[in-house]
Amino acid sequence: MASEPSSTAVPKPGNFLRGIIERDLEAGSWAGRHFGGSPGDAAHHAAGGPDPARIRTRFPPEPNGYLHIGHAKSICLNFGLAQDYGGVCHLRFDDTNPEQEEQEYVDAIVEAVHWLGFDWNAHGTSHLYYASHYFDFMYRAAEALVQAGLAYVDEQTPEQMHATRGDFHTPGTASPFRSRTPAENLARLREMRDGRLADGAAVLRARIDMASPNINLRDPTLYRIKRATHHNTGDRWCIYPMYTYAHPIEDALENITHSICTLEFEDQRPFYDWLLESLADLGLLARPLPRQYEFGRLNLSYVITSKRRLRELVTEGHVQGWDDPRMPTIFGLRRRGYTPASIRALADGSGASKTNIWLDYSVLDGCLRTDLEGHAPRAMAVLDPVRLELTNWAEVYGSPAHVEPCHAPVHPQRPELGQRRFGLSHEVWIERDDFAEAPAKGFFRLFPGNKVRLKYGLVVECTGCEKDAAGTVTRVLARVVPDTRSGTPGADAVKVKGTITWVGVHDAVAATVNLYDRLFTAAQPEAGGRDWRTVLNPDSLRVATAWVEPALAGAEREQRFQFERHGYFVADREAHAPERPVFNRITTLRDGWAA
Repeated sequence: MASEPSSTAVPKPGNFLRGIIERDLEAGSWAGRHFGGSPGDAAHHAAGGPDPARIRTRFPPEPNGYLHIGHAKSICLNFGLAQDYGGVCHLRFDDTNPEQEEQEYVDAIVEAVHWLGFDWNAHGTSHLYYASHYFDFMYRAAEALVQAGLAYVDEQTPEQMHATRGDFHTPGTASPFRSRTPAENLARLREMRDGRLADGAAVLRARIDMASPNINLRDPTLYRIKRATHHNTGDRWCIYPMYTYAHPIEDALENITHSICTLEFEDQRPFYDWLLESLADLGLLARPLPRQYEFGRLNLSYVITSKRRLRELVTEGHVQGWDDPRMPTIFGLRRRGYTPASIRALADGSGASKTNIWLDYSVLDGCLRTDLEGHAPRAMAVLDPVRLELTNWAEVYGSPAHVEPCHAPVHPQRPELGQRRFGLSHEVWIERDDFAEAPAKGFFRLFPGNKVRLKYGLVVECTGCEKDAAGTVTRVLARVVPDTRSGTPGADAVKVKGTITWVGVHDAVAATVNLYDRLFTAAQPEAGGRDWRTVLNPDSLRVATAWVEPALAGAEREQRFQFERHGYFVADREAHAPERPVFNRITTLRDGWAA
C-alpha cells in the first residue's frame, strides 16, 4: 500500500534526467544522427541531413480516454526538456489497441496538450504521429525477426502459455512450436496476416530466453490476431502489434533519443533494448538507438486517476461528465478554472526522480493562488445573501432613491488596470454569516449596537433584524454613520474592527455559483482495498444563487476573478452567458483542509 502524502509543500525539485541529457550532449552521443525529415527506417534517415534537433523526446498517449493530472506531468517533462535543450518533442498516438481507441480521444488529447501550452511543430515540420502509420514497417520487422530465427508463431492456448511461462522462482518451459523452422514460421505468420486463422488461434512471440530471471524476456508476444476496426486504418489489418513491441520501434523510427516513461516500464527496458539491437543488426533501424529512462509517477491526494475508475465515476453518475470540475482530467481541471501555468508549476516543481511521489492536493491550489494573485481581477460577490436595510438613508441623503457612487481597484497592486465602479443604495446584499443576534467572542461583524465598514463604502451601525415565522432572519437593519465614505476626509473618523463585503440590491447581478470541493474525503480513496464509493464527499458540489457586482455581467467564459473574501472563481466555459452568469469556485483563499 502506498504511503500517505507527507507534505503540503512542493518538494525541492530533483531531475536526474537533466543530468543524463547534459552528459549525452557533452559527450556528443547523438551528434552524428541523421534525420530524413519524417519517421522512417535506417535507409530513410541515412538519406537525410544531420538532425536539426539536439535531442528528441515524445509524449505517447494511447487514445483510449481523457488525459488526467498524471499525464500532465509527463507532458510537461517531455516537452519541457526538449525546449530547454534545443530539441523537439513529438506527440505520438500509441494506437495499437483498436477496440478501445476512438477519434474523440485523439481530438481531446490534441486540445489538452495545446491548452497546457505546448506544440509539436519545429523546423518547419509537424511532429504529430500515429503508431498505426508504422504498421507496415512493424510487420516487415516481424518477418525479418522470423527469418533470422528470433521469433516464432505459437499456437498454444493462452492458458497453456501462461502455465508454461513460469514465475519468479521457476523457469519457463519452451513451447512445442518454438522449434519450427524460420520458413514454417514465416508461412504461418502470413496466414495470420491474411486472416486465415481465427482470433486467438496463434500469436507471434520473440525467441529470447525462457529461463530468464526477467519474465518479460521469456519469449514475449509480439503480435496477436484481433478482428477489429481501427479508427485510423479501418479493416486493413486483422493482426495488431503488442504495445511492448510497437513502442520501441516507434521511438526508433522517429529518431527519439531519450524515451522517458514511468517506473512500471523499468522491467520492460531489457526487451526494449533487445528488440532495437536485433532490428539494427538486421539493418532495419539506424544507430545510435533510443535509450529508455524511467521516472517516478506524480500522485495527487484526494483523486483517483485510473481510467477505469474515472469511467465508473462518469457512467455511474457520481459526476456530470469527463469535464466535470471535480474530475482530475485535464478537461475537468480546465473547466474548474485551474490555469495551464498552475499545472505546469505543479509538474515542474515536483522534479523527476526514481521514486513515485505523493503531493497533497493543496499544492495544486497553492500553485493556482500564486499564478492568479498577481493578475486576477477583484470583485465582490455575496454567496449566501440576506438584505441589509439602511434605515436612515433618506434622512442622510435626502431621498430613498439616492445612489452613492463607490469605486475599487480592479487589482490592488496593478493601478494600470483602472477602477471598477458600483453604487451603494439604501438596500444591499450581505453574507448571512456576517450578522449574528448573539455573537460569539471575537465576532466583529454585524450585531446589534456594533459598527462595521461596508468595504469601499460607508460605516454602518447595526440596530437589529427582522425574522419570518420560522425564526429565520429575513432582513438586517442598520443606520448609516454620516461622512464616513471610503476615500473622503472623514472616512477614518469612526474606528471599526470589522469590514464586510456587499453588493447593492439596485445594481446586483444574479449568478449561479458552483462551490466545488474535493471529490473524496480520504487522501487515498482506494487505500487498503477500500471501495472508493464509500469516501465520496457528499459536499463536493454546492450550488448557490448569488449576487455579484455589476462589472461581472460582462465576464467572458474562462475569465478568472478573485471574489473578495471567498476565493478564486472562473466563468464556466460551458454554461456561462451574460444573461445567466455561472461561476465555478476554483479554490478558496486559504487551504480549508489543513490539519
